[in-house]
Amino acid sequence: MSTFGIEEEFFMIDAETGLPAEPDPNPFKELLDSQRRGEVQHELLACQLEYASAICEDRNQALAELRGFRSALAHQAEASSMIVAGLGAAPMIAQKTPTVTDNERYQDIHALLPGITSEHYMCGLHIHVSIPDRDAGVRALNFLRPWLPLFCALGANSPLWHGADSGFSSWRTIHYRKWSVQGIPPHFSDALDYESRLRVLVDTEAVPDQGHIGWAVRLSETHPTIELRVADSQLRAHDSVLIAVLARAVVDTALKPGATSYEYLPERLDIAFWQAAKHGLTGNQINPGDGSTVSSKDLMSRLLRLIEPALRESGDYDFAVHSLRNILEMGNGAVRQRAAFERGSISHLLANAHSEMRM
Repeated sequence: MSTFGIEEEFFMIDAETGLPAEPDPNPFKELLDSQRRGEVQHELLACQLEYASAICEDRNQALAELRGFRSALAHQAEASSMIVAGLGAAPMIAQKTPTVTDNERYQDIHALLPGITSEHYMCGLHIHVSIPDRDAGVRALNFLRPWLPLFCALGANSPLWHGADSGFSSWRTIHYRKWSVQGIPPHFSDALDYESRLRVLVDTEAVPDQGHIGWAVRLSETHPTIELRVADSQLRAHDSVLIAVLARAVVDTALKPGATSYEYLPERLDIAFWQAAKHGLTGNQINPGDGSTVSSKDLMSRLLRLIEPALRESGDYDFAVHSLRNILEMGNGAVRQRAAFERGSISHLLANAHSEMRM
């Protein structure tokens, strides 16, 4: 059974204006960093903060760690007259160039792509799942490809943009299509094929470094893990952990003897990914196998049947079934954001998102 780690990105928002805030980052980071097992990191924009958990063996450890950090972050934000929220996109942004974090790499990216970075008010959820070696990682990558649209739909939590409904459940996913390398990765024959094709990309001026490879899932360059990057930042720690245990179960299933993957048509995967970003869980999905229309509930049931042995082995099956049933009935983050927006506009949405940081 694999271990996993969770990286969550958050917005710091001015409580009075509802716009992304730009606090003095270092004291803020140092206070939070000193209290946690994981690592607090700066993100591209000064209004963002990321928490990378310690290596987790089980969901209870992950839940306790994420909830502890989120509570501390919310408390610190309140002391600084800010709101903090797990949103995939900032619902409102100022009509000015944002402050980019004082980091050489981020500054270089902003200089290269100012039109993209100036609107990159996007926060994601990244799940790292341990792998024994990079060949195993490639097998897991290939196995995950047809399920990435469903993970996108489940983790969709960015429906609002510029103070209005974008018409998409995950506007973050659509925004990411502007970057040079993004979307669902190709099928690879082995780790050597993966590395050689990465070199082709990095050797171009459009890709400054391997960290710029924005595939929805990739092999980590710094850890012995596969990194799932498809979901938006989540309103609740519970939903982040649900996505993490599902991702681990898919990877564990992929690495079982006899597991097979197929070379799905890339154009069919791409349109399935777009449709998942459009509808989230409130509309139909596309079956990447034959292109047929299928309900989100049916596709979720198929995934559960596939990974049930791995979920039972980790003790996560009942948790996953109950949590998925609740999300299908009550809605994912995009549904909850839209409901809060309809009840009381942006201010109500942000207050609700801040309160969910403690759940």
